[in-house]
Order: sequence, then C-alpha cells, then structure tokens
Amino acid sequence: MPKYYEDIEEISKKKNYACQNVRDDLLECLLKVTCMNDEHIKDECVRLRVALFECQRCMLDVRTRLRGRKDY
Repeated sequence: MPKYYEDIEEISKKKNYACQNVRDDLLECLLKVTCMNDEHIKDECVRLRVALFECQRCMLDVRTRLRGRKDY
C-alpha cells in the first residue's frame, strides 16, 4: 500500500532510491509473515515482489532512460 505522509520533514529525511516505495512496502508485508516457507504468503506480498522485480528490471532497460521509470 502506498504511504501518505502528513509531515514534510519526514519525507525530506528519507533518501529516495530507485524503487524505494515498492521495496519499503514489500519489507513491511514480509515482516508481517511468520515464515517465508509458508505456502499461504499473502497475495499482496507476491504482487509487491513482482512489482519490485519489474521496477528493477526497467532500470536496466535502455528504453526507460527516455521514458522514465515505472512506479506503481
């Protein structure tokens, strides 16, 4: 889930890396899961993992230098 910040200082303190939003959301989702080997991992975590993969893959694609990065 995308995060919304009320405080502007909170946004400026955090460094912005490529795909950082997806990475943070995936980390939070995985921390909620008790075991990674569990077959019942939330569907949201799987979608976020795929979104992070797509974001990282588009950074290597030469065409995205012209179009810009995809973010969810």
